Amino acid sequence: MRKPLIGMLATVLVAGATTLAGLAPAQAAPLANAAPLANVATGAKGAIAAPAPADAAVDFTGSVALDNCSGSLVRMPGSAGSDPALVLSNGHCLESGMPGPGQVVTDQPSSRTFTLLDGSGADLGTLNAVKVVYGAMTDTDVSIYQLDSSYDTIQAQYGIAPLTVSADHPAQGADIRVVSGYWKRIYSCSVDGFAYQLREADWTFKDSVRYTSGCNVIGGTSGSPVVDANSGLLVAVNNTINENGQSCTLNNPCEVDQGGAVTVHQGIGYAQETYIIPPCFGAGNVLDLTLPGCALPRP
Repeated sequence: MRKPLIGMLATVLVAGATTLAGLAPAQAAPLANAAPLANVATGAKGAIAAPAPADAAVDFTGSVALDNCSGSLVRMPGSAGSDPALVLSNGHCLESGMPGPGQVVTDQPSSRTFTLLDGSGADLGTLNAVKVVYGAMTDTDVSIYQLDSSYDTIQAQYGIAPLTVSADHPAQGADIRVVSGYWKRIYSCSVDGFAYQLREADWTFKDSVRYTSGCNVIGGTSGSPVVDANSGLLVAVNNTINENGQSCTLNNPCEVDQGGAVTVHQGIGYAQETYIIPPCFGAGNVLDLTLPGCALPRP
């Protein structure tokens, strides 16, 4: 996983999905076409309706660009329109630096900004964080920010609704899209399988999604939402790829099975499942790591 990209690299030419040497993770590396994912409408009593199923195509709706990574405007299945909105990215994309093994960040003030995109990838405006709700690179690789605006406010101002984080484990063989707001690029592939453990340098992630070869993500795609192309639900967050075939080193994650056997898949990318996140949020989008079913690591 590469350290996050510093600023927009206007002078860098990207050929295909070639890895950017010396750059940060990718939701593409560190730990990276479609048609529009139907906007989520605000329903009765402030509840946000579920996204359109099956035939809803995936575009950039709900995606955001960070200064060094990608991310997405997200809601939990039980979120209401009046709740403070959340942005999801990678733990290794935190402005405070990559958390060490066992380190968990919660409830930290943040003034980070995110560029909100429309379905075509055009910039719509700036979203502002007030705090880091959660961030970690232990077992998973996620950062969750709380914004100063509600979902209803963002919908009214920009006409954009959030992606819904699926409450279910992703399925092997599922048709997925990795949507990078940083590069304004969408990768198409399938869920090839799951890594019992994914090790990269000092970090270990559990039950990671392994992509088929179509999602050869690059630096700057880190934090990209992984969207199930059939349901329109967010099922994972992109975070790394094995760049050159090394084993268990930075930018070269390896898989470790239950028996301890190590496998390396050069050129194959990975994502961290997100179904473990919704059980940790209660009413009002409030994080509570003690809730039943919450499996996110605690501080």
